[in-house]
Amino acid sequence: MSKERAKRRAERLAVLEKEKAARARKVSRRQRRRQLVRKLTPQRMGRPGRIYRRSRGQRLGIVLVPLIAVAAVWLFVPDVPLRIVLTIVIVMAMPALVVLILNRERA
Repeated sequence: MSKERAKRRAERLAVLEKEKAARARKVSRRQRRRQLVRKLTPQRMGRPGRIYRRSRGQRLGIVLVPLIAVAAVWLFVPDVPLRIVLTIVIVMAMPALVVLILNRERA
């Protein structure tokens, strides 16, 4: 009787070892596939989940520098049509200047 139990236990253990080996192969294949996919996909710039791309100081500068420039124009330029034109130029040029000055991370 004990020989039969030992034989059945040995068979059970052999089946479990086969299943364990198959599972290990499956897991290692999955890990290799994930590593390959991770290696082939392009990495995102910056930290994930970050809403603002600019720091608080940069955003403050984006707001204050044009306001100071417009205030200087309105204080020191005597001609009103020239004031208006210079204000429009400042407003139109600000986005381009922000991109040129603050987007150094991609260069």
